[in-house]
Amino acid sequence: MRIASTSYRDVFLLACCQALLLTNAAGLISMSALVGFSLTETKSLASLGASTYVLGSAIATMPASLWMARVGRRTGFMTGAAVNIGGCLLASLALFTHSFALFCLATAVIGIYNAIGLQYRFAAAEIATPADRAKAISLVLAGGVVGGFLGPETTRWGKDLFGVPFLGSFVLLAGWALVALAVQSRVRVPPPTLEERSGAGRPLREIVRQPVFVVAALSGSLSYGLMNLLMVATPLAMSFCSHPYAAAAMVIQWHVVGMYGPGFFTGHLIKRFGVLTVIVAGIGLLGACIFVALAGNSIAHFLVALVLLGLGWNLMYTGATTLLTEAYAPADKAKTQGANDLVMFTTMGVSSFASGALVSTAGWERMNIGAIPVLVIALAAVAWLALLRRGARVASA
Repeated sequence: MRIASTSYRDVFLLACCQALLLTNAAGLISMSALVGFSLTETKSLASLGASTYVLGSAIATMPASLWMARVGRRTGFMTGAAVNIGGCLLASLALFTHSFALFCLATAVIGIYNAIGLQYRFAAAEIATPADRAKAISLVLAGGVVGGFLGPETTRWGKDLFGVPFLGSFVLLAGWALVALAVQSRVRVPPPTLEERSGAGRPLREIVRQPVFVVAALSGSLSYGLMNLLMVATPLAMSFCSHPYAAAAMVIQWHVVGMYGPGFFTGHLIKRFGVLTVIVAGIGLLGACIFVALAGNSIAHFLVALVLLGLGWNLMYTGATTLLTEAYAPADKAKTQGANDLVMFTTMGVSSFASGALVSTAGWERMNIGAIPVLVIALAAVAWLALLRRGARVASA
């Protein structure tokens, strides 16, 4: 179904949903290791809750995408918020009973909300005309700026609200999910067509072999994997350099601004210069991040590097999402989006597990050097697709 005009009312509401999603995500990540440390006797497992959060997202990605193709975006989004309320209350119970296993289960449940919420960007594409699609996607992602600041502040407000540290933080995050439910109930996304509900279309193996899918999935997953790898390692690397935690928190906050702030103009860049050019610019910014990180270990070096990391991620991720919309017909949409996000979450899971171990054993400098071949792979993939498209234009001419 072709959209006659872009609904900026619903783009705004989806951006609010994105802000509330990131409030939950940033809040959970900011306190999960501290909560884990307080609950487990095996201190090396303190960050396991963050990993089960990513695992829950990965497991839910494909089923959530296929299910929303049947019931519609609004029902799917509201179900995700309801699941998150249950996950936050389960985490509160884990803290009250001092159960680490229950806490890890709770973060996995909360991860389901993240998997569903990441579909906001696809909903933005569905309420926009083809000419406005990149702009709508980037504006929705820009909502994450609010959540990046509100999430950690929420956990700080709730930390000592009750007798058990951080129990109140999860109660407040459940409250934000209630707000998300109210906002989601007002979002208008076109209902699935009969073709989309049928689940027919090309086999998944045929879809994932398309060059456009390969490059979109690689760009999105590698940008997220590298961003996650370096972001998670930064506070630990800064502590190794004897920088205070307050400095690390400040660096992460500006990193989040770098991640989501460009959403106000990334869509315009894609429309003007083309999606592949913007992805290449993102790769260049990630390369600049590595250069700055290797140049020194002062707070300023970490700050500039992490801001560049966020900017590069935004261009690559927004570009990859826009590129993915070229990889499917309506009947293929759900399985294509689900497969893409499954690749992305799997990459994130690997980077989450590896980050702490790599920075502790190999060190911050070697870790950044090891990221360079990944950028080369991403650049080669984009160049390959550009050559294929140029060849197709020459042949058609």
